[in-house]
Amino acid sequence: MTDRQAPAPSPDDAFEEVLLYLKESRGFDFTGYKRTSLMRRVRHRMGQVGIEGYGDYIDHLQVNADEFDALFNTILINVTGFFRDQEAWEVLRDEVVPALIAERGPDDPLRVWSAGCASGEEAYSLAMALCEAMGPERFRQQVKIYATDVDDEALAQARHASYTDRELQNVPPDMLTRYFEPQNHRYSFRKDLRRSVIFGRNDLVQDAPISRIDLLVCRNTLMYFNQETQAKILGRFHFALVPRGVLFLGKAEMLLSHSRIFDPIDLKRRIFRKIPNGSGGPQPFIPHSFVHDRRADVGGLDELREHAFSASPVAQVVVSADDVVALVNQQAESTFGVSAKDIGRPLRDLDLSYRPVELRGYVEQAKVERKSLRVKEVEWTRGPGEKLWFEIHVNPLVGQDNMILGVSVVFHDVTSARQLLDDLEYANRQLESAYEELQSTNEELETTNEELQSTVEELETTNEELQSTNEELETMNEELQSTNDELQTINDTLRDRSTELDQVNEFLESILTSLRSGVVVLDLQMRVLAWNRGAEELWGVRGHEAEGEHLLNLDIGLPMPELRPIVRQALADPAFSAEVQVPAVNRRGREVMIRVVCSSLHANSGQPSGAILVMEQQQL
Repeated sequence: MTDRQAPAPSPDDAFEEVLLYLKESRGFDFTGYKRTSLMRRVRHRMGQVGIEGYGDYIDHLQVNADEFDALFNTILINVTGFFRDQEAWEVLRDEVVPALIAERGPDDPLRVWSAGCASGEEAYSLAMALCEAMGPERFRQQVKIYATDVDDEALAQARHASYTDRELQNVPPDMLTRYFEPQNHRYSFRKDLRRSVIFGRNDLVQDAPISRIDLLVCRNTLMYFNQETQAKILGRFHFALVPRGVLFLGKAEMLLSHSRIFDPIDLKRRIFRKIPNGSGGPQPFIPHSFVHDRRADVGGLDELREHAFSASPVAQVVVSADDVVALVNQQAESTFGVSAKDIGRPLRDLDLSYRPVELRGYVEQAKVERKSLRVKEVEWTRGPGEKLWFEIHVNPLVGQDNMILGVSVVFHDVTSARQLLDDLEYANRQLESAYEELQSTNEELETTNEELQSTVEELETTNEELQSTNEELETMNEELQSTNDELQTINDTLRDRSTELDQVNEFLESILTSLRSGVVVLDLQMRVLAWNRGAEELWGVRGHEAEGEHLLNLDIGLPMPELRPIVRQALADPAFSAEVQVPAVNRRGREVMIRVVCSSLHANSGQPSGAILVMEQQQL
């Protein structure tokens, strides 16, 4: 029987293999990014290198180390700018920053995090906004701006703090003068203020967040991630911010309108404040070192504990760390038949270890996980017609050195509560029969409610789809802006080359015009490429009339049969040069003697590319 060929992976599976390879080989985890835009950027890069299949592209990555940098630069769209979205920055500068400064003393540090800083424009915009509010001296003493990104190339550019005129076009002229210094046709951010801006690599998905942040700026970065990853990053931002810390997002990011961990300061400009007790934040705790030890104040404490434990109305057994029975109280003795004789025996040797429930597994789980377990609705028939119900609490006992001392097992007798619950269930069934007449009305109300709920869900779905579309459009806008920047750079380069070419052409034209002799430049087909003013004076044919025409087709007074052999030889031999004197008729119809120097025109490769004729009228 022949083996069947394995089916080819689907395009989505093949693309996931590319992401898995990037994660395993370079540590970049793009699995949390939105698939639509991510796939579009990868396909764009594959098109640039002429590869169709994802498997072939993985092979290409394996043999070309430089391709990783090119791919990352394509995926990580570093579109940014100084004071981008001017209106939002004005609110931040005029309202948010003064409030942050007012809440802090003159010596309190102010910590700012620019997440996804790209090439640094956003971080330096923050520096300028804070300098305007605090003054440069106080800024240098109190402020630290942490600017992070995953693109090492963009971070290297940001650390140089050097920008062109076009990149600084959104910076007001007075701020440009105060905060930037001209240097080699570029502008560099002031070095004394630059020391307060610290750049570093940080992956928002994988790396730990920076802590104790007063102002966190992350603009148009979350929109590249899916909702699950966005929620994860927002939880990290909540942890990073101090109480009442401020979060400043981009205009395309709307998920915080559904969040319970941030309050909007200005929803339109995407400025939020941390809710200190929001869900997802760390819970407060009191370490043991803060609790005053008062044991020495009470005499006979050990005996008191022993009697209190023994007299507890709830059955309780304490097992040591090595699963040996250490303590048994009176209620446990009367309920389960254990006694002081069982102290020191392994738990597994007691009936209690498996009746009324398999206890050893829960004890081991409590020790391993170091958290309390609750086992509900444990049924136990102790004797004929005697059914008991327990809720068992299994609590690990942890010492001050964080070592497991043992496990406490508490058996709460909930039989009466269970019986009450059964009675309530019976009463509930009775009530249900009484409400049968209202059932039809309830069904109608439920139907109406379901219709309303369905409408609400449809509206919410539509809203989410619109938000997703908005984020996708914003992503495409970022890509188009990135492409436009690339085209602008190419256009600037072409404009510079065109200017250089015009200057060279003007220079050559001035040389040809300045020569009093007639100069004619021919290509390999003997067509006229250049015809200077001296040639116009000799033969009466203007340059625009002669250029592009075959030399032998021009109606001038030169004897072409005599010139043809030396011209053809010049076109064939790059080292050829000859001089002849021929009788001719000039533009005035007079017979003259013309001295003609014919030389080969050749390129850098040494091959002939044309011929040059220099003509001078001789005195008869």
